[in-house]
Amino acid sequence: MTNLPKPTKKFKSSSPGWFYLNVGLRVVYSVLLVGVSLLLFAGALGAGIGIGYFTYLVEDIKLPNKKEFQQDLGDLTQTSKIVYADNSLVSTIQSDLLRTNVKHEEISPLIMTAIVATEDEYFYEHNGIVPKAVLRALASEVTGFGSSGGSTLTQQLVKQQILTNETTFERKANELILATEIEKHFSKEEIITMYLNVSPFGRNNRGQNIAGVKEATLGIFGLQPDKVNLPQAAFIAGLPQSPIVYSPFTNTGALKEESDLSYGLKRKDFILFSMYRNHDISKKEYEEALAYDLVADFRKQESATKNTQDYLYQAIMAEASKIVSKKLADEDKITAEKFAEEETNLLYMDKALTKLANGGYIIKSTIDKTVYNAMQKAVADYGSYLDNWSGARIEVGNVLMDNKTGKVIGFVGGREYKNNPYNHAFSSHRQAGSAIKPALVYAPAIDQGIIGSETRVSDYPTNWKNGADAGKPIVNAINTGSKTFRTVREALDQSDNIPAYHIYQALWDFMGSPSAVYDQYLSKMNYPNVSTWQYESAPLGVAEVTTLQQTNGFQTIANNGVYHEGYVIESIVDSEGKAYYQHEAQPVKVFSKTAASITTDLLRTALNRGLTTNFTSQLSNLDWNLGNLDWIGKTGTTDFNVDSWLVASTPTITLSSWSGREDSKPSDEGAGQRTATYMAYLANAIYQAKPDIMGAGQSFKIDPSVRQDTVSKFTGVKPGGTMTIDNITFNSPSETVTSYWAKNGPADLSFRFGIGGTDANYADYWRKVVPKPKPKPKPETPKKEENKDDKKEEEKENEKEETKPEDKEDEKETP
Repeated sequence: MTNLPKPTKKFKSSSPGWFYLNVGLRVVYSVLLVGVSLLLFAGALGAGIGIGYFTYLVEDIKLPNKKEFQQDLGDLTQTSKIVYADNSLVSTIQSDLLRTNVKHEEISPLIMTAIVATEDEYFYEHNGIVPKAVLRALASEVTGFGSSGGSTLTQQLVKQQILTNETTFERKANELILATEIEKHFSKEEIITMYLNVSPFGRNNRGQNIAGVKEATLGIFGLQPDKVNLPQAAFIAGLPQSPIVYSPFTNTGALKEESDLSYGLKRKDFILFSMYRNHDISKKEYEEALAYDLVADFRKQESATKNTQDYLYQAIMAEASKIVSKKLADEDKITAEKFAEEETNLLYMDKALTKLANGGYIIKSTIDKTVYNAMQKAVADYGSYLDNWSGARIEVGNVLMDNKTGKVIGFVGGREYKNNPYNHAFSSHRQAGSAIKPALVYAPAIDQGIIGSETRVSDYPTNWKNGADAGKPIVNAINTGSKTFRTVREALDQSDNIPAYHIYQALWDFMGSPSAVYDQYLSKMNYPNVSTWQYESAPLGVAEVTTLQQTNGFQTIANNGVYHEGYVIESIVDSEGKAYYQHEAQPVKVFSKTAASITTDLLRTALNRGLTTNFTSQLSNLDWNLGNLDWIGKTGTTDFNVDSWLVASTPTITLSSWSGREDSKPSDEGAGQRTATYMAYLANAIYQAKPDIMGAGQSFKIDPSVRQDTVSKFTGVKPGGTMTIDNITFNSPSETVTSYWAKNGPADLSFRFGIGGTDANYADYWRKVVPKPKPKPKPETPKKEENKDDKKEEEKENEKEETKPEDKEDEKETP
């Protein structure tokens, strides 16, 4: 039998090894299948959530049309201007950025190639966004790893001109939507041209901020944007990433030091490499460009054009920027809390300035050209009247306001803009002095029914209760107390501090808290919300206010207690003549008409009796008709005469004046008098320029709603009654006067009849009228009986004396 080879042994399925391998493979397969399913499900779920979240983020976005895009993206730049109330030109609006638009064909292809190579290499391929770059940026935001860059030129254009730079998902989502919309409306040539026309490029050789490729090539190399060479183009293309760092010039226009200059040059080399890597330029061109001495091409430093702006331009632009920035923030649904943050506020202020400078807007101010010019001439001619012996320049701020509306008709920002551009009418905060007393103390107390015009208030020596000065005497202007009870009219007329202190304390007690006066009155007039209103010394004017705020307080009183916030912009109209902004009156009732009427009557006395100022008599000397107007007002002086105030109103206008040294150093006691002199000349200049605005023929009248109560002149309360002092009962002095009250009226006679003061003060005051007891008659001494003969002898001697010749002569000479 032939030996056949043994058959190969088969692997039986029943083998334990095979069984376990088979099971293991099946388990792995099942796990992989489940894993893939879960991944697919998670991906789908994530995509669904992502799409839903994205939809939520962009659901409120308003997609502009092409014309709106052109305006926002800066393709249409039109000159904006500021006008007076009569529509005559104040000034065209100057942008902080120098920018001149150019057409696509006016830009060198080298610049556009360089920009694309370094900023957006897929620019000519994508539709506004690059999905993988978006995902990479999203992953970076979520994980915190990697770079979050990758924005296309189109996205950068949106970020610069339409949105803010804040890093939120909502802003990024809006950026993506807007970028794709822009790609639908504009060609690639239009997009890159817009980008190059609006991007910032640092500073020029005059130190000015520049934007747009034309200002960049002119300001850095002195060349038109189509005339640059390769290294110059690369340098220009590198600037938008960090304009100030890469700029070759400082803010004075001087060339930077070599170490600082190197940042921009290294950036230029990187741009060249990117162009070489993308095969935009050859190796030879790359190497020649690297070796090129670019520094030699930078322009030499030049002086910037002198700024022709002034107080008026700056004031209008500041207010317009606030208005527009708030409107832009509201359009973006920025909360008030977020808008109040400094970074956000600055972002929207920048956007507002750009919009105003380039949008063809007309900003109509409330300023009367004739009056404003008269006020500027007055401060130039008579501002020196404020200066004293020290040789220091005394600055000044004035506001002329219409009482019925709050519109600012004219103002003085300072003595001379080029010497000191700080606006002392609107920006400077200085201690209010006694000029705050009508709005802070007297009008609220009258409104609350605590005092009438003839209520008596203690002016006895009084000490501070709290604070650093606790225990020290409260000082009036000329004394530490007159040791009597003054009437409210007298106390305000003489600007006494002790009575104002007592009335303010009474207000605190009556209204329930130290903050109540501010909350119920001053806050409605937009006085600053500061803790100093809750100080004992608040009636002395320690809180700091602007001249505009001080003016507004008197405007409110003069306008029957109705506040209109002071404003300088009537409207803003866009390039198509449509109202972008229109001022709307928002009157706020602060004091009752009754209380305001009584306060104006008191302020007429305070201004016209001349105890604290001779303002009205000086007016009469300049023009009798001007001095004969119905003026009311109040002076104010802070410690050491640092600040001098005078605010005066007629029924139609309020005119204010603050003056003092810029460094807040003391002046002298003549400061108030010098303020009155200057103010008289200022008022006269206004009156001669436009007399009809000053309220001739109009007067402040006691409103029919005012209570007119007969009160004792001695106590200020109801007349009549008896009083017992030092165990002596007598009738109260009978002389009466009329006291004006807003409500409540005078109280019945009592020992403590007035506001403030101690029992000892009242006892001392009462003793002045308590009849002194008559002295008891002394007992008479019995007379000695006279001798009749002696008496006859005495009579004869007297007769002889009467008939002497010299006596007769004297008698004749006596008339």
